[in-house]
Order: sequence, then C-alpha cells, then structure tokens
Amino acid sequence: MADADAPFVLVSNRGPVTFEEDGTVRRGTGGLVTALTGLLAHRSAVWVASAMTAADAARSREAGDRPFPVRGPTGGEYLVRLVESDPIAYERFYSVFANPMLWFIQHYLWDLSNAPDVRRHEIEAFEYGYNVVNEDLAHAVIQEIEGGAAPVVMVHDYHLYTLPALVRRARPDVFLHHFIHIPWTQSDSWRVLPRNIRNELYHGLLANDIIGFHTQAYRRNFLQCCRDLLDLDVDFERGVVHHEGREVWVRSYPLPIDADATVAISQSARTLEFEREVERRRREFLILRVDRADLSKNVLRGFTAFDLFLDQHPEFRERVTFVAQLMPSRTDVAEYAEYLERIEALVAVVNHRHGTPDWMPIHLKLRDDLEEAMASYRSYDVLLVNAMFDGMNLVAKEGPIVNRRAGVSILSENTGAHEELGEFALSVNPFDIQELADSIHAALTMPAEERERRAAGLRKIVTARTPGDWIDDQLDDIRSKAAETDGS
Repeated sequence: MADADAPFVLVSNRGPVTFEEDGTVRRGTGGLVTALTGLLAHRSAVWVASAMTAADAARSREAGDRPFPVRGPTGGEYLVRLVESDPIAYERFYSVFANPMLWFIQHYLWDLSNAPDVRRHEIEAFEYGYNVVNEDLAHAVIQEIEGGAAPVVMVHDYHLYTLPALVRRARPDVFLHHFIHIPWTQSDSWRVLPRNIRNELYHGLLANDIIGFHTQAYRRNFLQCCRDLLDLDVDFERGVVHHEGREVWVRSYPLPIDADATVAISQSARTLEFEREVERRRREFLILRVDRADLSKNVLRGFTAFDLFLDQHPEFRERVTFVAQLMPSRTDVAEYAEYLERIEALVAVVNHRHGTPDWMPIHLKLRDDLEEAMASYRSYDVLLVNAMFDGMNLVAKEGPIVNRRAGVSILSENTGAHEELGEFALSVNPFDIQELADSIHAALTMPAEERERRAAGLRKIVTARTPGDWIDDQLDDIRSKAAETDGS
C-alpha cells in the first residue's frame, strides 16, 4: 500500500451510476455509493460493479468490457467497469440467494418455525447464481490488477462473500479488504444454511486480509462465528482470526455521513419549497420516519405503537401527525410486496380509528425524494428509527444535523448507529410496542432544555467525523497490515 501507483480496485454489486434506456445517467442509491465516491477523492481506482440494466450492459460492451470514465455526482471523473452476468444467473444471485437468504439471516428476519425451507431451488441459486456472479466480478478484478505489483482490492458487502477467495487464488500477493455494510448476526442464525454453503461463504470471506464492520458488536459476532462454526483459532482481544497460515484482521469502522453535503441539500430551493408545504400542513407536533419499506425497518410496529399512543393519550388527538416517507423496496421479492400491502392496510386502519374529517393521523408517502425527506427532517419534533436490526442507519445521523426544532430521536438499540448516538437518543427495544408508545409520549412532553441538550449532543457526534475519516482509518489499517505482512 506504500506504492501509490499500485493497482487499486473497488468492487461492489451496485455501482456509482445506472444508465437508462433513454440515455440518462442516474446516480446509484444508498450509503455505500456515497461512501465509495468519497474514497475516490482520496486516490485513483477502478470501480468494478454489476451491470444493473440493459443500458448498463450496452454501455459496457461499447467500452469493450473495460473501464470507462464516469462523471462523479460531486464533480470529478473516475473509472467504472460494469460486468454483465447471465440474466438468469443474476436473478438467482440477487432475488433467491442474496435477497432473501443472506439478508434475512443477517437481520434475524426468518420465522424459523415456518421458513426457510432450503430445497434444490436455493442450493442451485447459490451454485449457479451467487457463485456465477461472484466469479464474473472476480474475473474482472483479476484482469484489472494483472501485471501490477502489490495490488489492493476493496470488496463491499454481502453480495460478494465468495469473490475474495477467487481473487486470492489467482493472485496470492493481492491485499484484500472487505467491508460489510449490514449486521453480522450470532452463530446460530447461520445454521439455517447448509454446512457446505456456509463453509464456502466463510472461507471466501477469510481470504481477505482485513474484514470491516460498522460496530464492535458485529465484529464480536463475526469472531465468535469463526470459533463456533469453523473451530478456528480466534484472538478476541486483538481482533484476529488465524486461517490457512494467515492472520485476518477484523475491525470496526462506523460510517459517518457527509454533514456539509447533507446540510447543503437541506437548504436547496426545492427542499425549502417542500418545507413551506410541510409547515403549512403541520399540526402542533410532527413525528417522522424516513425508510425503505424493508422488513428489517420494523415499520408495522412503529405504526402500531403510534396507534397505542393515541389510545392511551387521547389529549394528543388532532395535535400530532405522523409523516412516514417510505421507498418501496425489492417488490419483486414476495415477502416485500406482501409487507408493503400490510403497511398500507395498517395505515388505513389507524387513520380510520383515530382520524377526523379534517385530520389524518398518519400521512404515508410511498416515494423516494431526497429533498422532500430533507424538508421533513428540518421540521420534525420526533424522529423515529425503530429498525429491528440495521447495519448503521444513516437517517439517524442525517435528521439531527438538519433539524431546526431540537427534535428528539427515538432510536432502536439494535441499529449500528446506536453505539454512537444512544446516549442522546431515547433508546428503545424495537419489539416492545409499549415502550415505543411511552417514548413517543416522553419525546412530545420533554422539556425544551432537555430537548436542546440531546439535540446538541447528537449534532456534536454526527459532525465529529467525515466519510474521509472513515476511509482514512481503513487505508491506515491496510498500510499497517501490508507493512506487517511484508516484514514477516
């Protein structure tokens, strides 16, 4: 890593941009894209990712299946290589194995008395889907580092657990760093998978030199899994797994947000136009949630707790509105489509039970609009983040630095953000609906001085580190580990 000219490759399932059939280029969504575009400001790299659309594949073929320059969302150019996989293999990879199998395991979402039933369908999805896409991306990575000395490859997330071993096999001298953006669950949750599949995933991951997580808790869980499931020699104090004669470092790197960029968006003309509408429609109090309509986000319990709160505190009727901006997610997966239907049905029930001719308790917005969300961030009295389990949850960080009303955060103890923000939020067990209802009441009746104290504490923590610091911490560890390996 000391050599700045060494080949440097990022690899993830989703890339920084998506090409549309009409010729437009859309920025990739999610915290991962934001974080990695920040990394590219630090040093030159090739970003290898899956072609997500037919237009992506066409643009890749136009470039001869090699890297081509893309204009960054905040300026500057970087090189992207989009890898086309067989559509049937990709469908198996994404919609059958990565989602739901891995996502459900890593968020404790399976109702084990009923699901999953692992059959040939799931096993073949791993063999002829997950592994195929990992092989396609690994082949592209190997091409990009060919001929270069001391290459560094940074792999991202749960889609690519078998890729590192493929790259290591082709290039034993490669330095592999893998960051996992979702929770790492405890040992027993992984026993859902057939042993041979589980072992292949873990051995793939342990081909890395460094494995990173958002929190200390996820780091501990991974170390414990290596001991429990693979009977490996694990040093919990140093965060090291001994595997095939190598030391694999396991670290935590909490992901910050770009506070300056977030504040800038919150002050844009379009955001302020939305805010005027929010203020025009608001009642005395505004409760807000901004989420993907994902099972892990625990949306139904949030609405049920609000229903209970209105039952137990009728004095707040017609004084409070719950705005929920939800982005539909993975609607091609049956469990997600059904979940969205249940959300809409529950909102209708709560609004019918408590609403009046001129007051609708829950205002549900099923769309992804960043400026509209920012307008609500500026105006909330209570921000509800009650995910069952979450890798980090950037909403918990974005809201407090934009909010102008000393809004109170209600934060699930099972979010990654809770390790950093729990001291200044109202901490809740996401499965305890009564506690959540009580916390809504506590937040709405909290003295102004206490609200200000908590809001100031959240802002201080959120603005203390930048995505650049997150990247620097990882690059520093890469340098240290590489130097240690070279010296041994």
